[in-house]
Amino acid sequence: MLLKWLIGVAVALALSTTASAQGKARAVTLSSRDRVSISALAWEAAQAKAVILLFHQAGSSKAEYATIAPRLAAAGYTALAIDQRSGGSLYGPNETVSRLGRSSATYEETKPDLVAALDWAVPQHLPVVLWGSSYSAALVFEVAAEHADQVSAVIAFSPGEYLRKSGAVARASAQVHAPIYVTSSPDAGEVNAARQILAASPAAAKTQFVPKFGVHGSSTLIEARDPKGAAENWDHVLAFLAALPKPPG
Repeated sequence: MLLKWLIGVAVALALSTTASAQGKARAVTLSSRDRVSISALAWEAAQAKAVILLFHQAGSSKAEYATIAPRLAAAGYTALAIDQRSGGSLYGPNETVSRLGRSSATYEETKPDLVAALDWAVPQHLPVVLWGSSYSAALVFEVAAEHADQVSAVIAFSPGEYLRKSGAVARASAQVHAPIYVTSSPDAGEVNAARQILAASPAAAKTQFVPKFGVHGSSTLIEARDPKGAAENWDHVLAFLAALPKPPG
């Protein structure tokens, strides 16, 4: 009995140490191709199965993922959350916007920030998942379409036609063959917007989860924002990730 107890304690301590290590974020500064410095935080998983690039909603920052990214790392996914140049202090300060010293950029002007994150991820030679929230859930389709050989999957929380050119997101989706997961709040308008964007894609693996309870964007995974729905929403997105092809070796 004593031996079993000691083994149990050792396992618990190992899991606790691993979770603690994965819960610590490392500050990263990216440089976009148009020479803007992008502040980011990286949560690195041991023996990562993929790299997930986390992009925030309007008026927000990488702090949107303060509780989400550590959980992804604990599940085996290295996560990078960035401060896009279109954002604000909804969850915490946006260092990229502050550094630019001007008002927040347009959504379209933010695309180079997403590409900078992709440039950071690709050299790691792991599957790369683009994860967007609200307006960035629109942009991830354009980035995935333009960098098809580098993107393994797309996850979009509350995507919509948020860009200036009418139908731009659906047209980008029509070029995305990688697996796609979309979700939203239960609001009929959000659900329909996500459905139309997903329908445009020729991808063989397409999932739309319509929750009973939820809020706009990635916030639907934050228990404090979505106490009734966060757990179920987590179950579905983790199931999608688990079904993705594993990296070789």
